[in-house]
Amino acid sequence: MKKIIFAIMAIMLSASVFSHGPTPQKVQESVTIAASPEKTWDALKNYSEFKKIMKVRSFKDKKMKIKYELIKKDVPFSDYNAQIRVKKGANDNECIVQWTARFYRTYKLNPPIPEGQDDATAVAAVKEIVGPGLAEFKRFVESK
Repeated sequence: MKKIIFAIMAIMLSASVFSHGPTPQKVQESVTIAASPEKTWDALKNYSEFKKIMKVRSFKDKKMKIKYELIKKDVPFSDYNAQIRVKKGANDNECIVQWTARFYRTYKLNPPIPEGQDDATAVAAVKEIVGPGLAEFKRFVESK
């Protein structure tokens, strides 16, 4: 009986090795802003540039966190789930804005992966949203 159970388990485990899809990807970047967390949070809630690219899914004032999805659909990644948080910095007039995005490449099947639908392309595309977005938001807040 033990041999039969062992054989069944071995078959099940070996089959699961081949059932793999794309690996989830993550981009997380932060920027320090010379403004209080409260001022920065208020600016983030009303920042029109972000509203052009995102649809807000949840808004948590106490945690200073926004979860959103992209409006733009012609991107080389899928299942994009992101949040932007404002955290207290080293002093009262400083904060850290952290942008975390999780997503998958466009091509959901196993290799061979078509060019432009791979993990590297997806990560590069998300970094082109997150990095410049944080830099522009920093300029916006610090210029007020």
